[in-house]
Amino acid sequence: MSKIFDWQLVFTEIPALLKYLPVTLKLTGVALIIGWMIGLLIAVVKIHNVPVLRQLCTLFVSVVRGTPIIVQLYLTYFGIPIALKYYNFYNGTSYNVNGIPSIIFAIVALGLNQSAFDSETIRAAIQSVEKGQVEAAKALGMNGFQIFRRVLFPQAVTVALPSLGNSLISLVKGTSLAFTCSVVEITAQGKILAGNSYRYFEAYCSLAIIYWVMTIFIERLFVYLEKKMSVPETVSAEASCGHIFTPGKTGWALSQKHGQEQGKEE
Repeated sequence: MSKIFDWQLVFTEIPALLKYLPVTLKLTGVALIIGWMIGLLIAVVKIHNVPVLRQLCTLFVSVVRGTPIIVQLYLTYFGIPIALKYYNFYNGTSYNVNGIPSIIFAIVALGLNQSAFDSETIRAAIQSVEKGQVEAAKALGMNGFQIFRRVLFPQAVTVALPSLGNSLISLVKGTSLAFTCSVVEITAQGKILAGNSYRYFEAYCSLAIIYWVMTIFIERLFVYLEKKMSVPETVSAEASCGHIFTPGKTGWALSQKHGQEQGKEE
């Protein structure tokens, strides 16, 4: 009688699955960058209440957050070729629809999905910064970019990090559905190996171990970043004399420029 469960196979299949880990990491990395960039743009549009664009962004976020990621992958996989055929028809071009790499469909779907969720996180983080700090920065003569870089961004990142970490973990696990776009990553390779040996349970146990280790690494990384970028809960009494916070090598340092100017006036 053959083994009901083969423990040895669980660990011997891991190296074969790890050969496709770069594909999973590529999907995650590119989709994460797309998600953060578009998410930031959506957040800025909503914060400044840009007419028309705000309504369009709200509709986009609602649709993406209200539909399953696997449906979005299918829509992208079949929708992009259809859109390209229409473009060829009306513009007289001859772009090869079948020449689009399958990974592009998965990256687009995952990136747009990530942007919808991250946009709300980024918006809430930026709005968590007190308006008084922005007004104080304007009074010191800072322009919009300087205010964002020195006041809003450092504090918003600290607030958003936990949620962005959870979102990244969800993205890593979401790449396991990229096989619907004919992308062979670690989950798709696990299905192939299981189909050859008919040991599906062992193959999925191997996948579970890999994803679990990746998740632990991401959790530890974001915990480290949170500690490095955390704002001290208490500061010295000098902070009440008109000092402002600016990023420094140790995470946060007090800028005494404003305080020195006050001293000269006295």
